[in-house]
Amino acid sequence: MTGRRPATRLWLGPVAALAALVVVVLGGLYSGESKPGAADARIWAAVHGVAPPWRHLALATDFLGEPAGAATLVVATVTGCLLLRAPRAAVLTVVGTGATVGATTLLKPLTGRTIHDGHLSYPSGHTAFLTALALVVALLVTGRLGLGGTAGTTLVLAAALAAGAVMGWAQVALGAHYPTDVLGGWCTALVVMPATAWLVDRMADAGRSKPR
Repeated sequence: MTGRRPATRLWLGPVAALAALVVVVLGGLYSGESKPGAADARIWAAVHGVAPPWRHLALATDFLGEPAGAATLVVATVTGCLLLRAPRAAVLTVVGTGATVGATTLLKPLTGRTIHDGHLSYPSGHTAFLTALALVVALLVTGRLGLGGTAGTTLVLAAALAAGAVMGWAQVALGAHYPTDVLGGWCTALVVMPATAWLVDRMADAGRSKPR
């Protein structure tokens, strides 16, 4: 992420393929639905309707996926990348998170799953965004530490899982999404981000190879 392609990204290809399968399968299972599935209902019963102070934490986490909160996180991350002289990571932050949120926006009407009086819910854009941002940061860290293979991939996936779990909990606790919406959003980020990183690498490498 500092100007060379980390080997970790190669390991994310199979993960992205599996995530794409999950997105498609869940989208097909819940297409046009307006109620929770059996798994959703069990998880929702345990998590939904949290009281303060947990509700305050859920609202604060949810804000990070709202336009103002998301923009703040993106600007802060891009600034950090530039200070660390990691221009590819800065580009991936903007393009990758934008593409990830865009993908969830396009998938929602295709799936047609709704919650609370017709609001499209699958997949969760909030979860996808925070997961995508976590992937950028984790890729940057693995690149700077020189981690590759299993160690690098484990760190990247752990960061993505942590971000997805935190935002996913907030979305379910606040009743904004079904648990399977959250899983779909998480997997969407795992599909879009590796593909976007590959594209950023190709464009950057092509620019460097052009004669001056």
